[in-house]
Amino acid sequence: MLGCSCQPKAEEVSETANKEIVINTTMEDLLTRRSVRSYTDEIPPMEVIEEICKAGTYAPTGMNRQSPIILAVTNREVRDRLSELNAQVMGSDNDPFYGAPVVLVVLADKNVRTYVEDGSLVMGNLMNAAHAKGLGSCWIHRAKEVFETEEGKKILKDLGVEGDYVGIGNCILGYTNGDYPQPAPRKENWVYWVK
Repeated sequence: MLGCSCQPKAEEVSETANKEIVINTTMEDLLTRRSVRSYTDEIPPMEVIEEICKAGTYAPTGMNRQSPIILAVTNREVRDRLSELNAQVMGSDNDPFYGAPVVLVVLADKNVRTYVEDGSLVMGNLMNAAHAKGLGSCWIHRAKEVFETEEGKKILKDLGVEGDYVGIGNCILGYTNGDYPQPAPRKENWVYWVK
């Protein structure tokens, strides 16, 4: 009797099912992530923060030049000082980091033509990875202005960061305090189809 090779093997079915689950989970994460503006004081486990940073390092960059860097700030004193500097740019004394205990500052080498786009893609990866790990996140602006100040430059120098780096954004993250935000309705005419 001839065997039929048209039936997939159990391992192939399992592998296909796993790929579909990963794809569905990825789409779910992309469609359900929201900006969180209220956090508990609890710092997530370092392993989780490291995984989120790793996801940031896999963001696409122009010609794979990998112009961005990430400052992973979990030190409360440094986090609070960055918050103060950021608030000064706004002319405010409120915490622009909404109490989040972790700040992932993305900077990029301004000598690379695509540095803004590269850093923005890293920010997106960080926020989506945080959501996939069950954490809240939000993009906070004014990293550019903070790291143009003498104190911002000194922070980089003290950390041993050398080069022409420009602040792209602050990805704050932590555990959500309260209800997770609901999505706003999508605007009309978001997509224009050219068929």
